[in-house]
Amino acid sequence: MHSVFRIGDIRKLDKKSPLYEVDLKLTSDDDQQLRQLTNRIREEVDGSGWYRMGKLLLQIGQSGKAEELYLALLEQTTNDTATARIYNMLGEVKYERGQYKEAGSFYKTALETYRKTLPKDDPTLAEIYRNIGAVHYSMGNYSKALEYFKTALMIREKALSSNHPDLADSYSWIGSAYNKMGDYSKALEFYEKDLEITKKALPPNHPDLATSYNNIGGVYKNMGDYSKALEFYEKDLEITKKALPPNHPDLATSYNNIGGVYKNMGDYSKALEFYERSLKIKEKALPPNHPDLASSYNNMGLVYDDMGDYSKALSFLEKALSIWQKSLPPNHPNIKTVKNSIDYVKKKM
Repeated sequence: MHSVFRIGDIRKLDKKSPLYEVDLKLTSDDDQQLRQLTNRIREEVDGSGWYRMGKLLLQIGQSGKAEELYLALLEQTTNDTATARIYNMLGEVKYERGQYKEAGSFYKTALETYRKTLPKDDPTLAEIYRNIGAVHYSMGNYSKALEYFKTALMIREKALSSNHPDLADSYSWIGSAYNKMGDYSKALEFYEKDLEITKKALPPNHPDLATSYNNIGGVYKNMGDYSKALEFYEKDLEITKKALPPNHPDLATSYNNIGGVYKNMGDYSKALEFYERSLKIKEKALPPNHPDLASSYNNMGLVYDDMGDYSKALSFLEKALSIWQKSLPPNHPNIKTVKNSIDYVKKKM
């Protein structure tokens, strides 16, 4: 391993200077947490050669570079299994960039190609079913997503050990679908199954553990238990700051979710502070028409509405609408919700 440093603190030297002072601590060879994390990342970034490089690029949020690599590999590939694998990874690239229709198309092509060579209960197919479910989930079709998630779970429960991380992944997605459908007790049941496996299977500073805490925090927020939500969101943020680069979209999600809790608690200045941190990362890390960027504009618009600054609220809400109309299907619930918010703000004005 080359020299690795832990980041202690980051401070801007002064308001006018673009320079920052960063406190670094050199890690030692016996840093067990770091060793566990790097070993786990090596396991997750499976494969060899350029395939492994593409997966690593996706892990660190470099979807554009990953796409270039996979398209180049696709031109050189004639083997059905390798072709299906690349289509699946191109689907992941498109999904990360918020291009859900394109992602779904790649995933379905991967599924059709894999079916030529794999048995119907192969765990690789479970991954594709999960990915197609994720596309339906992101496009607001939660019942259809749940069908695909449950198909993936059936395969994984037969093929994998009871504490396998992929099983936790299925529980997590099923919990997310129930959460969106308003069945919070069911969502919590599946999220807790996910957390139980994840805590045993992964090191304590792994990003997937942060996601598990984040998901449970989201259910408590929806149930109105804001102190409990904040407790889980802060666990998520603590891990995410350590495990991922400072411009990673998952860090933006962590800040955004904490901002949402403060908004619901009526602490609008604190909410705005976290929403702005989230937005800064998203503007750097995501393409300009990504649905998650619209979510940040929408959230900030709602806070400004609560604060009585209707002109700013309208500006942010209209930005959100513009992106969602380009990136989501016309019947997506987000579009209807933001249109209602815009009408409501206009009436107030």
